[in-house]
Amino acid sequence: MSIRKYTPVLVIGAGLAGCTAALMLADKGIAVTVLAATEDEENANSWQAQGGIIYRSLDKDDAEKLSRDIMVAGHYHNNALAVDHLCSKGPEAVHEILVERLNIPFDRHLSPTDSANSEDWDLTREGGHSTQRILHCADHTGYSIMDYMLQAVKENANITLLQGYSAIDLLTSHHHTSGMTFRYQLQNQCCGAYVLNEKTGAVETLLADYTVLATGGVGQVYLHSTNALAAVGSGIAMASRAFVRMENMEFVQFHPTTFFQYDKPRFLITEALRGEGGLLINARGERFMTRYDSRAELAPRDIVARAIVDEMLETRELCVYLDARGVEHDLKERFPTIYQSCLERGVDIENQPIPVVPAAHYFCGGVLSDTLGRTSLERLYCLGETACTGLHGANRLASTSLLEALLWGDSAAKSIAGQMHKNNASLSRLFDSIKDWQHLGSEQNDDPALIAQDWSTIRNTMWNYVGITRTEPRLARAFDELRELSRQLHNFYKSTAMSKPIVDLFHGCQTAYLITQAALRNTTSIGCHYRA
Repeated sequence: MSIRKYTPVLVIGAGLAGCTAALMLADKGIAVTVLAATEDEENANSWQAQGGIIYRSLDKDDAEKLSRDIMVAGHYHNNALAVDHLCSKGPEAVHEILVERLNIPFDRHLSPTDSANSEDWDLTREGGHSTQRILHCADHTGYSIMDYMLQAVKENANITLLQGYSAIDLLTSHHHTSGMTFRYQLQNQCCGAYVLNEKTGAVETLLADYTVLATGGVGQVYLHSTNALAAVGSGIAMASRAFVRMENMEFVQFHPTTFFQYDKPRFLITEALRGEGGLLINARGERFMTRYDSRAELAPRDIVARAIVDEMLETRELCVYLDARGVEHDLKERFPTIYQSCLERGVDIENQPIPVVPAAHYFCGGVLSDTLGRTSLERLYCLGETACTGLHGANRLASTSLLEALLWGDSAAKSIAGQMHKNNASLSRLFDSIKDWQHLGSEQNDDPALIAQDWSTIRNTMWNYVGITRTEPRLARAFDELRELSRQLHNFYKSTAMSKPIVDLFHGCQTAYLITQAALRNTTSIGCHYRA
């Protein structure tokens, strides 16, 4: 028996962008349903952000300076409107939502009661920034923000949080209506999504006046990544199937410094450690970044990542090292998460350099969205790492991601709230015409070994051929291999009973294929897309 539900606003994704949009809409009295792909609340990239969130420096003209820093890091491939939106509106959103609404305990020089200045923040600096303007909670800023944010979401009576629900496909008037009336209309509209309930195995039809896509990044399509396990590009894959316009799909940013342990999962070593004075050295103990860029350790991430790879090739070593022994701060207090995580792996960062290598970290491309989060598909909004606002251009400036998620979540909520009661009279007829999910296959052949092998193919192909350094032959090889795998998975998808591993694999393969196609088309070497 089919299950159909309705919600005024459907938010797909429970990271910072999705939760901000939901909370701001709920505060306006609008009912929202939020989907979380797993019951593990921390399985989202927002929780793992260490460094901080951009606020503002003590300079009066900081908005202008921040704009220049973002454009320089993005190789002037940025959308100037998006950059201006963040620089002018971002600090206000941080203050209103995070400081006043949620009371996030950002680090201060003095306690609020001892300080004459209520905003005596301990601002830090990261690579690519010309000054100190970043708020932080030690080295677990994302975790602290999300902890408070999710609690507010759960306490709000206007929000229904569904954990363990994975979106499969977006519903549109051109693709999922039973009659021809809406297909003849020029304007295609988003009507919600088909959603897999992991507990029951049923695919539910979830109808919505407005749908917000905020599923996070794509890092898990690479062999080495800092991303949460859920970051397989599901929003990218769903949007592409609905023919939503994409942009900058080739720009995948690799974080220069993740802890290296052979054949073990990577974890992020925040850029703030270099911002506070950490130095990169090679296996011979030599500082090398000064040979690659005048900004040395504070150069943008794409430059530092390539320099590390070149140094590893030259020295024939498996990693380089980040030496934090010269940092003036108490490392246990300023970077407690990194200190403890390294210590558990046998490295005392107060006395030993940290072994580091680059890993896939942030997706600068995605679903094209404007400053309100609107996409080319009517009634579909897209936010956070799933979206391409053009803010980051060809390479993201450090600590812009949390601010982008927060600001665009707020902007989208204001836009949706202003549209909720306009021209919605025909929606009930449109919703009635939407067909329920049609089960095309029931074969129980989702063998874990087959799925693991397909993921291995995707991740190794992307890492080796569509990674930090790209060439025409590598990209061509990746294109051929992923096209064949995509063809096989389409047939497999149709004949197999629906499950989360199948959905994730299908979405991951399609996302990898889209990134490869974009990288092959762009013959210009710029930013994250470095063609040798």
